[in-house]
Amino acid sequence: MRITTSAIIRNYKSNLSTSISNLNLSRTHVMTQRSFNSVAEDPGSAARASQLHRRYYKNQDNLDMLSDVQSRQDGQEDALRQISDVVKTIGKDYNIKVMNSTNQTPEIRKTYATAIRQFQKSMVLSLNSTYEDTYLFAGTDGKNPPFDLSSDGTLTYRGVNVDSSGGSDLSQLKNLSNDNLFVDLGMGLTLNEYDQVDPSSAFNISLPGINAVGFGKDEDGMSNNVIVLAGQLADTLEADTFDSEAYGKLMGKFDNVASSIMNQVTELGVKTEFLTTTKDRLDNNTISLQEQMQKVEGVDMAKALTDYSWDQYAYNAALKIGTSILSPSFIDFMK
Repeated sequence: MRITTSAIIRNYKSNLSTSISNLNLSRTHVMTQRSFNSVAEDPGSAARASQLHRRYYKNQDNLDMLSDVQSRQDGQEDALRQISDVVKTIGKDYNIKVMNSTNQTPEIRKTYATAIRQFQKSMVLSLNSTYEDTYLFAGTDGKNPPFDLSSDGTLTYRGVNVDSSGGSDLSQLKNLSNDNLFVDLGMGLTLNEYDQVDPSSAFNISLPGINAVGFGKDEDGMSNNVIVLAGQLADTLEADTFDSEAYGKLMGKFDNVASSIMNQVTELGVKTEFLTTTKDRLDNNTISLQEQMQKVEGVDMAKALTDYSWDQYAYNAALKIGTSILSPSFIDFMK
């Protein structure tokens, strides 16, 4: 078979192109530290890597959401602790002083009443506190301030009088106290047969303020709301004739209702423990997914460097061979 010079050159150019391609591929593997850089290189691994990446980014979204939820809860806990401190000041300081017979002059009682009313407004401000642009104690309606204290002492929650003792208002307050606002923290969010979120598969970030400070009235007709009771304490102090017996009953009711605030703080503490455990789980998932992605996409650097060195050697050898392809022919010896 006759082998022409053009055939040799054509074959050489094809092999040289292959050497360049192999060198570029091995160089890319070393630089990117990836076993493949396009789906065409390894379709099976690419498909598995795509699934792992989706799980990884979903896990990161859950971690971001958890951090946001924890910050929100910290804001709720700070506000409730402020209210708790105010309640303790009224119950263990002002009330005790008021019941002291030497402090029951009209002027002193008026001074105490003024201070209690300021504390009352302070509690409302704490309950209307926000995190970013959302009201912390508004249940599912985080865009509007939940509490409003009018000049006559009426306190409303989302437009409903918290001192309602029956009827549709009390029913509405009960419904509002059960407001739920669920977020997905990677617990497998699912819906029930009524297309409602399954509480066991999500985290409830809602904390209606009336659950902390109370609502409605008891069987004796006394308010169950600590802010309303504070206003009634001030009213009793400002009366022309001080009724110590009535004040004592209000004081006892005030102390009983105030305990619900610390109960909410304790419940937030339990939720914080749950969030901490969930964060640990998500962090472990992150590490596990990173390891899986490394196994699928990562390259063995020792092998990659060896392959690169070999391809570099092959390419250099091909270049040297190219200088001797056009060997002397019969025409070179013709005179």
